[in-house]
Amino acid sequence: MKIIDSLRNLFRSAPVKKGSAAGYVAPSGLDFLFGLGTQTSPLAIPTAHRCVEVIAGIVSSLPLRVQHERDGLFVDRPTDRLTYLLNVQPSAALSAADFWATVVRRLLLEGNAYVLPIYDTSSYELLSLVLCGRGTVSHDTTRNMYSVNDLTAGVSGTYDESEILHFKHLTLDGKTGLSVVGYASQTLNIAGTGAAETYTRFANGGNVRGFVANGSGGRPFALGEYDAGELQRTAKSIDRQFSEGAKIVELPGQVDFRQVTMTSADMQFLETRKFTVYEICRFFGVPPSFVYSDTSNNYKSAENAYTDLLNLTLNPILHKIECELLRKLYPSEIAHRRRIVFDRREIYACDLESRVKYQTATVAAGLYTVNEWRAAENKPPVPGGDTPLVSANLRDLSLNPTTTDNGKEKQA
Repeated sequence: MKIIDSLRNLFRSAPVKKGSAAGYVAPSGLDFLFGLGTQTSPLAIPTAHRCVEVIAGIVSSLPLRVQHERDGLFVDRPTDRLTYLLNVQPSAALSAADFWATVVRRLLLEGNAYVLPIYDTSSYELLSLVLCGRGTVSHDTTRNMYSVNDLTAGVSGTYDESEILHFKHLTLDGKTGLSVVGYASQTLNIAGTGAAETYTRFANGGNVRGFVANGSGGRPFALGEYDAGELQRTAKSIDRQFSEGAKIVELPGQVDFRQVTMTSADMQFLETRKFTVYEICRFFGVPPSFVYSDTSNNYKSAENAYTDLLNLTLNPILHKIECELLRKLYPSEIAHRRRIVFDRREIYACDLESRVKYQTATVAAGLYTVNEWRAAENKPPVPGGDTPLVSANLRDLSLNPTTTDNGKEKQA
């Protein structure tokens, strides 16, 4: 029965056929993962591809910290088994970078990602985190049960809601996630149609368009005229010569070639494609500058765009993953004494100027010590670097201190 359900899910998620915009069906995530080069695939749309890779790339580059409470503070546990699984190798088939990148791609393109924790039956130690393949999980939202039948990963069975990690993107009922592809289908369809039309127009080097006809006005069987079959062969010959780079072609007999002029729709085609870029960016929550759109940016607007990406797009995704890991991997009795968090500081790992400014500000505010930041940068500690510092160059404006002979201040 499970095999039949798996096959049914596979065929239900088969790539859709190209249709009109009115009857368009959203392309599934299978088109993205396996339908490379197809017109319905989001991967064939540069803007959608770039948006997905920006989000997936940043999330997969952030380390996850597993922290335990000690004396009222949460401290890292670098030797914890879960730390290794989340940051190095969750399963035998995937590294942590590929694992989290794939999870985020499925969230954006399919709405749901399923991860099955595998435990040692004798010691209950967490052995691995298996990312279930697409179409291998059936979710019964009424009973909150999951049926898994992943032959590739070698896992199968029926699991309770608490036994499987279910990462969701946009959700309306809290149980099933919706993908960006699902609620942006019309915009992606327009972008895909525009990409296909661009390919059609420029595949032959931007040939002229037109039609051939009998020069005698179409009188039937006039001397020297071509019949329909001969006109078709002549049209193909002319098109082939233009495609091969010919500047001037010879027209046989009484054939007349008439070029079709550019319409207003043709002239607005490029503007429509530019507008579609912004529409796709709005759905994914990625600023247009991150997809190399030709927007006029200055330093301040670029900084604001980066802040918006972190706060409005990345942080909600990171928080959903953190919450799901904590509530499914730890029992409720000790969950309040555990934390699993992404190290958001690593977002600025390559922006050295912003990173140094942030480190300087935290040291000046007394939040971090010098040696704590040196340890984060893999530098040895320095004497006196464990003492918290605070900036003390500010005074109350209501005071008017004067200095006495012995060097002490007194109030004027």
